[in-house]
Amino acid sequence: MKFVELNHILEDGMRAYPGMPNPKIGAWMDHAATRPRYDYKAEFYLGQVEMVGNVGTYIDSPFHRFADREDLSQLPLEKVAGLPGLVLDGVPAADRAITLDCAETDLHGRAVLVRTGWDVRWGTDAYWEPGPFLSAASLDLLIRAGAALVGVDFWNVDDTTDPARPAHTRLLDAGILVVEHLCNLSALPRTGFRFYAVPLRIVKGASFPVRAFAEVEG
Repeated sequence: MKFVELNHILEDGMRAYPGMPNPKIGAWMDHAATRPRYDYKAEFYLGQVEMVGNVGTYIDSPFHRFADREDLSQLPLEKVAGLPGLVLDGVPAADRAITLDCAETDLHGRAVLVRTGWDVRWGTDAYWEPGPFLSAASLDLLIRAGAALVGVDFWNVDDTTDPARPAHTRLLDAGILVVEHLCNLSALPRTGFRFYAVPLRIVKGASFPVRAFAEVEG
């Protein structure tokens, strides 16, 4: 058994979702400043983080889209931990839409991870260019098959030029959680792994960074 990291690290000043403030990650009190508090017998770093929830690799709860649906504090562990995983290679069409092809595979209860390689652009302006998104046919497939979660290695399951946000709307309404900005999916087999993307239990939490990873058999 081995573990594979599938998340981007968080650091001070990194770029958040376009239009949102970048995170501030630092010390409330650093090691030197805390020494007097402990009569110079010990020292600690007391960190402070100020950020929006849409930073790095994050999960969307139904509350992200619907005011009367489950927030992060209400997600059962069974929906975010130990999910049987499946990697599907997504090839964007000319209009950037990805239509998934997995008719022979049972998606029920699975974490379906869409691999495009877009994550290699992370840390550059090119990452935020108009990117891939899930087609209506892909949404039909995921919902009809009863997937538990869908994760992507690009920055939005939706076409960001469409203000209706049909992918978020349909997936979250169906109870299918969304994880965006995954990375390193090239290190995973197609099947034979379990997926984890566990957020903090935050009341009124809509989206929040996760340490997404896979537990690979053998």
